[in-house]
Amino acid sequence: MKSFAFVFPGQGSQSVGMLDAWGDHPVVVQTLQEASDALGENIARLIQEGPKEALALTTNTQPVMLVAGVAAWRVWRDEGGALPLAVAGHSLGEYSALVAAGVLTLAQAAPLVRLRATAMQEAVPVGTGAMAAILGMEASRVIAGCAEAAATFGAGSIEVVEAVNFNDPVQTVIAGTKAGVDKACELLKAAGAKRALPLPVSAPFHSSLMKPAAEKLRVALADVVLSAPQIPVLNNVDVAVQQDADAIRDALYRQAFGPVRWVECVQALKGRGITHLIECGPGKVLAGLTKRIDPELVGAALFDPATLAETRELLA
Repeated sequence: MKSFAFVFPGQGSQSVGMLDAWGDHPVVVQTLQEASDALGENIARLIQEGPKEALALTTNTQPVMLVAGVAAWRVWRDEGGALPLAVAGHSLGEYSALVAAGVLTLAQAAPLVRLRATAMQEAVPVGTGAMAAILGMEASRVIAGCAEAAATFGAGSIEVVEAVNFNDPVQTVIAGTKAGVDKACELLKAAGAKRALPLPVSAPFHSSLMKPAAEKLRVALADVVLSAPQIPVLNNVDVAVQQDADAIRDALYRQAFGPVRWVECVQALKGRGITHLIECGPGKVLAGLTKRIDPELVGAALFDPATLAETRELLA
């Protein structure tokens, strides 16, 4: 069998009916029931019926993406799939990875993720924060452009803009106040970025503006009993594998307002001898990023019975 890791996607890959292809697979039905019980609402109906606008609300997006990733993982294992050498998740996807590794139960993770989402939404009033994807420019230049944009507002200004998602070598997401992000987009396009695309999100995720949300998350995490990882979990914020429960809690706390270092995560997985990265959950975003980060790596996706069969064949 090939050496492989499972990686779990974050916000943006959700869609109404995204679990329909699994039909009445008992593992998926059970996973949806567990999450529904933990949250006190019918998650299966929300995913199946939407509407799209409801799924797009951060407070719903984060729990449904957690559930979808865990469901695909559990089907893989239930049908005889081998354990990966490591797991990781993009932003929110790290919680799915922790469930896969046995650090959190789904019943623990679902309310945590709902709290994280709610706290992030409340940290910055709607309309005052923004995010944008900067395409066709090296990350170091994007970081410098954000600093230049922030400096234009003068000392003591409340305007913020930071590089927060390092998705591939020439795709970096920035976040902050709307004015800060707008200014950075203007400067970065003038400096040679191919595109600066505003993202349809409701909060400036992973920026320093999320620190109030992170503090709420830290309080909640303190009461959660974490188990020892059964599989190495590579985290976003340090690009490190932690075994200690307090270190895992601290990484989740800092992840809320720290950048997603995805390029480094993929490189670190390759450094562990991994040749295949399987995106576990809806969409193919991470599979695409894998190929752009390192063409020597094989990126694939597992989100329905057909891709489950393809993954089994690919890794054989």
